[in-house]
Amino acid sequence: MRRLAVALLAAASLAACESREVQKDLRLVNVHTGWYDSGIVEGGLNKLVPSISLELENVSERDIASVQINAVFRRVGEEEVSWGDHFVRAIDSSGLRAGSATTPIVLRSSFGYTGSQARIQMLQNKEFVDAKVEIFGRHGRRTWAKMGEYQIERQLLTD
Repeated sequence: MRRLAVALLAAASLAACESREVQKDLRLVNVHTGWYDSGIVEGGLNKLVPSISLELENVSERDIASVQINAVFRRVGEEEVSWGDHFVRAIDSSGLRAGSATTPIVLRSSFGYTGSQARIQMLQNKEFVDAKVEIFGRHGRRTWAKMGEYQIERQLLTD
């Protein structure tokens, strides 16, 4: 009986230390992108920042916990330069059941465009450069894995 208890404890310890491949165990679903109205900033200028809303769906057969994601924003054509990032703990230690999805996760860059024009006119400005976002995930000690890449749509978001 004692050996069985020790074996079960050892198995539980190994499972707790396991690092999962988030790009295989999780899928990005209900993805929406756009330009978030960040309000009026210094100098009375309107500010728009790239934004993405998504959910993580657990497509594995086991619960998963403690997952981090990072959104890296870039202007199109500037592949080497980050235009801001947003890091969150997407799934906390209570975990996400197999087959379930998280509530929506909203990620925004702190960088964006400012201007005196109306927000919708800012999106139509000939100097406007589109943006994209790459989503990376990590569980445990694994390195960051790319989970998806999305073009930021030229639409105004207010929430």
